[in-house]
Amino acid sequence: MATTTFLSNATINITQSPTTYDLSDQANQCTITVGQDSLEVTAFGDTGHKFAGGLQSVDVSITFFLSYGAGEVEAALAACVGTGTTTLVISPSGTTESASNPEYTITNAMLASFTPINSTVGEMATVTANFTGGTWARDITAP
Repeated sequence: MATTTFLSNATINITQSPTTYDLSDQANQCTITVGQDSLEVTAFGDTGHKFAGGLQSVDVSITFFLSYGAGEVEAALAACVGTGTTTLVISPSGTTESASNPEYTITNAMLASFTPINSTVGEMATVTANFTGGTWARDITAP
């Protein structure tokens, strides 16, 4: 079996109506966890638990270098806090979707809070944004 090495270069677009922010060049870590709630459907006579998929679940964690001004990280995240209507479009490497570069679109994500100032002398200022909820779709077809 051949081993594949993947060097990431994620694209990260965040839309908080009506503005879309391309923050790909201002992030250095991105994790998406997707799934579905487990709903128990075990019936009388079953000899083990049975489950069916329920509502989708999604968590997105992105670490950004803090930057300030119009269209920058702090302004984008401040616009998202508490709305529950944020759309994230993220792919692992570039903007052309394929089986080896799936694009995930998360709609109606919630950013409950973020740290707009995180400064330490001699270090790059970063902030981690944790989005939860909403729905997700995976796309591998090129536009």
